[in-house]
Parts: sequence; structure tokens; C-alpha cells
Amino acid sequence: MFFKQLKSVSIKKNIALILKQRLRDFKSSKVQSVGIIFDYEAFHDYDFFHDLLKDLGIRKNNIRFIAKINSEKKQPNSWDAFFSSKDFDWLGKHKNPEIDEFIEQPFDVLISYYKKQTLELNLITALSKANFKIGLNNEDDRLHDFIIEVDPLKIAIFKTELIKYLTTLNRL
Repeated sequence: MFFKQLKSVSIKKNIALILKQRLRDFKSSKVQSVGIIFDYEAFHDYDFFHDLLKDLGIRKNNIRFIAKINSEKKQPNSWDAFFSSKDFDWLGKHKNPEIDEFIEQPFDVLISYYKKQTLELNLITALSKANFKIGLNNEDDRLHDFIIEVDPLKIAIFKTELIKYLTTLNRL
């Protein structure tokens, strides 16, 4: 119990430090690569993401996924990468090479497709080298550059809003 509390405090502290140091240097180029991070237990419609990005004109090889799963036994085969809470030590440092690979990718856009605040998801979002970060929750507005306030299960609304705002920002 003590280590879980220490882990939680450490992750929150890491997120705060990362967000304090973050430089927002947006490139106004068209979106070519997209990273998607989500909670597999809350939403796992793989086809929705592929259809959405296909409609945005993003090639399949420029899309990367990472999902948080609650149990290693439930790990599906169709996603790029997975992690669980066990992939973080008691100091809040990740020890999964798939997380390293994901956060080092310089995506044009990162979509954080989760509503429920999860420290591990927030940490990976904060660590990501993505140029522009889009999220669904606004509990910490420093985490994302743009927030679309919509329920994750309302995929049609999210798709419409994402296309509308990326077009308005001249990113499509």
C-alpha cells in the first residue's frame, strides 16, 4: 500500500516537472504522422481509429498505437504496443521498451483518447515528443494543446470535431 502511494506521488511529480519544462513550438505543417494513446478497458475499437485516420489522409505506416491494459492475460494481438501499471516502478519510472519507443516518436499529432484520469496515461502523454497533443479530458489543461470535450463512445462526434478543428488550424 505504501509503495502504491509513493508511486502515485512520484508519477504526479514527474508529470508536473515535465509539463513545467515543455516548450510549445508548433509546426504549421500538414499532419503526416499520428500517435494514439488510450485505455483499452474503456475503448478498444481499432477499426474506428484506422477509418478516422484514413479519412484524414494519414497512411497506415505513419500511425502508432499504445494502449494501457489492466491485465497481461487480456492482451489482444491487434494493437501496436501495450503497457500496464506493472510497467512502472515505485518511483514512477517506466521500464517498458515499447513506452520508450512510443514517446520518442516525433508525431505531428498525438491523440490521447481517454476520459478517465489515469496517471500512467497522463505520464506517457506528457513525455511524448509529439508536436501537437489532442485530448478528451480537461482536468489538467497543460497536458494537451487542444481538448475536444466528448465522451469516448461518441465516435461520430469526435471524428466530426477533429476534422473540423484540424481543417480550421490548416493541419489537413
